[in-house]
Amino acid sequence: MSTDDKRVREFAYQIWESEGKPEGQEARHWEMARKLAEAEALAPSKSPKAPGSKPAAPKAPVSKTANGKAGEPKTKAKAKPAAASKVIPPGEKAAEKKPRAARKPPAV
Repeated sequence: MSTDDKRVREFAYQIWESEGKPEGQEARHWEMARKLAEAEALAPSKSPKAPGSKPAAPKAPVSKTANGKAGEPKTKAKAKPAAASKVIPPGEKAAEKKPRAARKPPAV
């Protein structure tokens, strides 16, 4: 088995697990995995890093206060990813959510 075949198998297994291990979806999982492996192979490779080393965290810019001294570092708000839970694969039904009950105020 080639390295490419192993990578496709790994992707297919990850997809199968992420979808809750459904039965009868093997062909779709393998096709998705094959496309992911092809895209991964075509992507430009990054420089190899030493095993066990962590990348250095980028430093946040430091703001200066009115007196010219360094203040608290500024942090940027991160964009929230699209909700993956809203994406429903073709041929599957959406699970209906039950409305939450109103919370009671704590007893004093």
